[in-house]
Amino acid sequence: MELEYTAVAIEWRGPAPFVFLPVPPDGSAMIAELAPELTYGWGAIPAEATIGGTTFTTSLFPRDGAYLLPIKVAVQRAEGVGVGDRVTARMRLGR
Repeated sequence: MELEYTAVAIEWRGPAPFVFLPVPPDGSAMIAELAPELTYGWGAIPAEATIGGTTFTTSLFPRDGAYLLPIKVAVQRAEGVGVGDRVTARMRLGR
């Protein structure tokens, strides 16, 4: 499954030093439908994401009925992403 969306980067007091990009409700609903086939445990969904010119691997985390895309520090620095920024991400889900 591939998904592209734009959202505002948020901070969450989960695993630091990540900033997160919430997946919109419609995208989260599609991911939730496929989650049993995609998850490797604890609801985490493996993904390859691209922000700007930087592509990275990560795992989406379920949170409050939606999914969060963690933005690694290296990606934050390379693409100038911070909390409160509007960010466009492209993702391919699965292994």
